[in-house]
Amino acid sequence: MIRLLAGRLVQIAVTLALLSLAMFLLIGLMPGDPIDLALAGDPRLTAEDAARMRALHGLDQPLMTRYLAWAGSLLAGEAGYSRLFAQPVAQIIGPALLSTLVLLGAAVAVSALLGLALGALAAMRPRFAPFADAIAILGQSAPSFWLGILLIIVFAVTLGWLPAGGAAEMGGVEALRFLVLPVATLAMANLAAYARHSAAELSNVLHAPWITAARARGAGEMRILLHHAAPNAAVPVLQVAALDAGSLVGGALITETLFARPGMGKLIYDAVMGNDTNLALVALLLVALVTMLATLAADMAQRALDPRLA
Repeated sequence: MIRLLAGRLVQIAVTLALLSLAMFLLIGLMPGDPIDLALAGDPRLTAEDAARMRALHGLDQPLMTRYLAWAGSLLAGEAGYSRLFAQPVAQIIGPALLSTLVLLGAAVAVSALLGLALGALAAMRPRFAPFADAIAILGQSAPSFWLGILLIIVFAVTLGWLPAGGAAEMGGVEALRFLVLPVATLAMANLAAYARHSAAELSNVLHAPWITAARARGAGEMRILLHHAAPNAAVPVLQVAALDAGSLVGGALITETLFARPGMGKLIYDAVMGNDTNLALVALLLVALVTMLATLAADMAQRALDPRLA
């Protein structure tokens, strides 16, 4: 397991290096740069001023030279400054990353718990299977942005129960109110896969010989479900979580933008629209790192539950 984990971490490091190079080259080859924006915003600047500014910021160097300098500074812990916010990138990304991780953690917990509950209901009470399938189909077919808009119209605009977007300045109950609609939007998209896979796996496990033996020994249905069937059914759910980690993080970015929640999604959107190259590169790399680490965590948990995969 340790050797496997070390190998996966090396793969993540190599992937991040190649991804950073590709993103840097793509952004660097795009027409226009911050100096062009400065020239457009201030007609008093001359061509000589632009040349001095490009030399000051290293924009007159070849693209690969600029990439190596940027990557070396990033490895040394210096992420640079944000042109858009006029602050160090690390100070801007820290709160945004924490907000995104809170949203992701809450959405995964809600969707996994509800998905396992629906799957258990469909497996143990077949007459409720159509109900569970209907909820799963609804969650799978509804686009997250459409579902988010629908939830805003119903619960924020019409009923006025919850805020339409943003985030609370302080914690407590008010912060949870701002979190309900984004979590519901993000969790609904993953609920379908969890429910269907857990229902299929539980249906097979509940008819296994060791389950029949447990019933013959007088074990109750709840004990059989929690102690015998659920650990086996959790393996395919973790497989789905590992495969869907990328779409989950991408969905979180869209959800944050939709609800104007100050997280990585809104930050990347603002950085790209504001042509803040440094902030956009670091934020995109962090999102890629979170995605790969989430996939690794789900894979390791799956191997811990099923020793045959180790």
